[in-house]
Amino acid sequence: MLDHTAINVSDYDRSRGFYERALAPLGYSLLMEPMPRTGGFGRDGKPWFWITDQRTPTTENVHVAFQAPDRATVDAFHAAALDAGATDNGSPGIREIYHPTYYGAFVLDPDGNNIEAVCHHPE
Repeated sequence: MLDHTAINVSDYDRSRGFYERALAPLGYSLLMEPMPRTGGFGRDGKPWFWITDQRTPTTENVHVAFQAPDRATVDAFHAAALDAGATDNGSPGIREIYHPTYYGAFVLDPDGNNIEAVCHHPE
């Protein structure tokens, strides 16, 4: 199991703003910026998703999936991400290819990474 992950972004301020808005419906927030232009997002005091523009190359074509407690939260993530400037990469819905109750939504972040919220529970 992973403890944390990080992606290299091309513009820290733009990406920080995007992730602050897109991850809010999932209960994630920016918890710390321990060094300039590097931020850790998480919840319950534990940052596990990090962004920085202090390393190269910019991360591209990465897929990160955030777990959601229910389908309404997946929907809220998708709407918040689009409102924050994301590109739709798969509207909320069942993805039976994975399993019968896999409910996910996909967006592309400012650098083109595929960011997902997923709920595995039936509703």
